[in-house]
Amino acid sequence: MNKAVFIFFAAALAASTQVSASGNAEAGKAKSTACAACHGADGNSATAMFPKLAGQHKDYLFHSLKAYKSGKRKNPIMSGQVQNLTETDMADLAAYFSKQKGLSIKY
Repeated sequence: MNKAVFIFFAAALAASTQVSASGNAEAGKAKSTACAACHGADGNSATAMFPKLAGQHKDYLFHSLKAYKSGKRKNPIMSGQVQNLTETDMADLAAYFSKQKGLSIKY
C-alpha cells in the first residue's frame, strides 16, 4: 500500500512540475486579452503603475500567478483575475509573455 501511495504522489508531483515547465505561447496569446487592459497587449505596460510582463522569465511569471491565486502574493486586482485560471492557463500565459520583447539586461 505504501508503495502505491508513493507512486501516486510521485506521479502527481511530476505532472505539476511538467505544467510549470511547459506552456503554449499561442494559447497564452488567446488567453491574454484580460491582461492587456493593465499590462498592454504584448505585456509592455504603458504606465509604471502596472509591471511589464514581456520578457520576464517563464517560471517567474508562472509562479507569480500561482502565488496570487493561492494568496501568498497579495493584490486585490490580480487575486480576482487569477481565481478562474487553471495551471495550464497560467503556464500558457507565462509562455506567451516570456517570449515577447520587453525587459532586457543592460550591460
